Amino acid sequence: MAYNNNDGMRYPSIDQLVAITHSKYKLVVGTAKRARIINKEGNTLISNPRNKKAIGIALEEILAGKVVICDTKDLPAPVVLSPENPDDFEVPEVSETEDENL
Repeated sequence: MAYNNNDGMRYPSIDQLVAITHSKYKLVVGTAKRARIINKEGNTLISNPRNKKAIGIALEEILAGKVVICDTKDLPAPVVLSPENPDDFEVPEVSETEDENL
Protein backbone atom coordinates (compact mmCIF):
# COMPACT_ATOMS: atom_id res chain seq x y z
CA MET A 1 0.00 0.00 0.00
CA ALA A 2 1.41 3.33 -1.01
CA TYR A 3 1.48 5.99 1.67
CA ASN A 4 0.63 9.61 1.04
CA ASN A 5 0.36 12.58 3.35
CA ASN A 6 -3.44 12.54 3.17
CA ASP A 7 -3.69 9.08 4.76
CA GLY A 8 -3.90 10.55 8.26
CA MET A 9 -4.92 7.93 10.82
CA ARG A 10 -5.47 5.22 8.20
CA TYR A 11 -1.95 3.93 8.85
CA PRO A 12 -1.53 1.68 10.66
CA SER A 13 -4.95 0.14 10.21
CA ILE A 14 -7.13 -0.70 13.18
CA ASP A 15 -7.49 -4.29 11.94
CA GLN A 16 -3.73 -4.86 12.00
CA LEU A 17 -3.43 -3.35 15.48
CA VAL A 18 -6.35 -5.23 17.05
CA ALA A 19 -4.91 -8.46 15.64
CA ILE A 20 -1.81 -7.74 17.74
CA THR A 21 -3.48 -6.59 20.98
CA HIS A 22 -6.64 -8.74 20.72
CA SER A 23 -8.59 -5.91 22.37
CA LYS A 24 -9.57 -2.41 21.32
CA TYR A 25 -9.56 -1.35 24.96
CA LYS A 26 -5.96 -2.49 25.49
CA LEU A 27 -4.97 -0.84 22.22
CA VAL A 28 -6.50 2.52 23.16
CA VAL A 29 -5.18 2.62 26.73
CA GLY A 30 -1.72 1.30 25.83
CA THR A 31 -1.38 3.66 22.87
CA ALA A 32 -2.41 6.65 25.00
CA LYS A 33 0.19 5.76 27.64
CA ARG A 34 2.94 5.34 25.06
CA ALA A 35 1.95 8.61 23.35
CA ARG A 36 2.27 10.43 26.69
CA ILE A 37 5.77 9.01 27.09
CA ILE A 38 6.70 10.11 23.55
CA ASN A 39 5.36 13.62 24.24
CA LYS A 40 7.21 13.83 27.55
CA GLU A 41 10.56 12.32 26.52
CA GLY A 42 10.54 13.08 22.79
CA ASN A 43 12.20 9.83 21.72
CA THR A 44 10.73 7.08 19.60
CA LEU A 45 11.57 3.40 19.20
CA ILE A 46 11.30 3.48 15.40
CA SER A 47 13.29 5.50 12.91
CA ASN A 48 11.48 7.63 10.35
CA PRO A 49 7.89 7.22 11.54
CA ARG A 50 5.22 8.03 8.94
CA ASN A 51 3.08 9.86 11.47
CA LYS A 52 4.07 13.16 13.01
CA LYS A 53 1.82 13.08 16.08
CA ALA A 54 2.70 11.05 19.16
CA ILE A 55 -0.47 8.95 18.98
CA GLY A 56 0.29 7.85 15.42
CA ILE A 57 3.93 7.13 16.28
CA ALA A 58 2.81 5.01 19.24
CA LEU A 59 0.53 3.01 16.94
CA GLU A 60 3.39 2.47 14.50
CA GLU A 61 5.61 1.27 17.35
CA ILE A 62 2.98 -1.28 18.38
CA LEU A 63 2.62 -2.50 14.79
CA ALA A 64 6.42 -2.82 14.46
CA GLY A 65 6.59 -4.88 17.66
CA LYS A 66 8.69 -2.26 19.45
CA VAL A 67 6.02 -1.80 22.12
CA VAL A 68 4.08 -4.62 23.74
CA ILE A 69 0.83 -4.03 25.59
CA CYS A 70 0.15 -6.60 28.28
CA ASP A 71 -2.36 -7.20 31.06
CA THR A 72 -1.56 -7.27 34.72
CA LYS A 73 -4.12 -8.24 37.31
CA ASP A 74 -2.78 -5.83 39.92
CA LEU A 75 -3.10 -2.69 37.81
CA PRO A 76 -6.18 -0.76 36.71
CA ALA A 77 -5.12 -0.67 33.04
CA PRO A 78 -2.77 -2.35 30.54
CA VAL A 79 0.97 -1.71 30.87
CA VAL A 80 3.21 -0.66 28.00
CA LEU A 81 6.53 -2.51 27.82
CA SER A 82 9.47 -2.08 25.51
CA PRO A 83 10.61 -5.50 24.26
CA GLU A 84 14.26 -4.42 24.37
CA ASN A 85 14.17 -4.20 28.18
CA PRO A 86 11.00 -5.92 29.42
CA ASP A 87 12.35 -6.16 32.97
CA ASP A 88 13.37 -2.50 33.14
CA PHE A 89 10.07 -0.73 33.41
CA GLU A 90 8.32 1.30 36.00
CA VAL A 91 4.66 0.70 36.63
CA PRO A 92 2.94 3.93 35.61
CA GLU A 93 0.78 5.47 38.28
CA VAL A 94 -2.70 6.17 36.98
CA SER A 95 -4.54 8.87 38.83
CA GLU A 96 -8.31 8.80 38.94
CA THR A 97 -8.41 11.90 36.72
CA GLU A 98 -6.20 10.32 34.06
CA ASP A 99 -8.17 7.09 34.12
CA GLU A 100 -11.46 8.96 33.68
CA ASN A 101 -10.04 10.86 30.68
CA LEU A 102 -9.22 7.65 28.81
